[in-house]
Amino acid sequence: MDFISAFMVNSTVQAITPILLAALAGCLCGRVGVFNIAMEGQLLIGAFCAVAGSHYTGSAALGVAAALVGTVVFSLILAYGATVFRGDAVVICIGMNLLAAGLTAYLLRQLFGVSGVFSDPNIAELAKIRISSIQSIPWLGWIVSRQTVLTYLCWALTAIVAYVLFRTPVGLRMRGVGEDPEAAQSMGVDVRRYRVVTVLVAGALTGLGGAQLSLGTVGIFSEGMSAGRGWIAVVAVMLGRDNPLLAALACVLFGIADALSVKLQSQGLPNQLTDIVPYVVTLAALVVSYRRKRDRRPASAEAAAA
Repeated sequence: MDFISAFMVNSTVQAITPILLAALAGCLCGRVGVFNIAMEGQLLIGAFCAVAGSHYTGSAALGVAAALVGTVVFSLILAYGATVFRGDAVVICIGMNLLAAGLTAYLLRQLFGVSGVFSDPNIAELAKIRISSIQSIPWLGWIVSRQTVLTYLCWALTAIVAYVLFRTPVGLRMRGVGEDPEAAQSMGVDVRRYRVVTVLVAGALTGLGGAQLSLGTVGIFSEGMSAGRGWIAVVAVMLGRDNPLLAALACVLFGIADALSVKLQSQGLPNQLTDIVPYVVTLAALVVSYRRKRDRRPASAEAAAA
């Protein structure tokens, strides 16, 4: 059995994209002290808005724009709920996830008269970029030359987010807001504004992930199609400790697991079994991370005592 193939690697890169974009959003929110676990709902809103925009306009680019606008508007709930109204971010995010699931299902029936899955020839999918100079090269052509623009963009955004966070004054202020908001406020930093703007920017990133999920992969919308990817992104953020580069490495692991589940299903295994592969890998990563942290604690305690 040709288990590892160029097609599987291509699928892995595609699977990483929405998770990585959501993880970048989580890293940004974490750096300003907002614990964002609403990425599941934000991905779903982005996917729905992308399909709706593409269907009504016939343009994939306008579909992506609709995903950006829709997810940013949806993110206002967290941006103002957790800052201006000082609500509990975790409670707000759980409510947003539930709202996204119910709202997209309701709008699917109201706008398109269907339930479950919406598929239509008028939906313009994101084109795969084919680079003629490397397209014929085995493996490399499949990996690099057959991706959407959002896949290339997500890796560029990873570098940009890391640079902004760790190499610019804006990033320094963002980290200060998250680590000690009172000290940042005393230095003249508008903590509330930084948090609101960051959450909205994070919403835009997750909207791009939702657009990739619906227009870049399958060209349809189905209820609950985020399928836990937002929660996997939350785990990637936790494993990466709000560092976008480390979170990206975690996303690669989860993307491989996602593509592996699809490969196993194509080999005849029941989907009830293959669908759990990404979540098993996620739980295993959390267990390993926890054990490593626990093993370090005695050494650090002894060093502190000395």
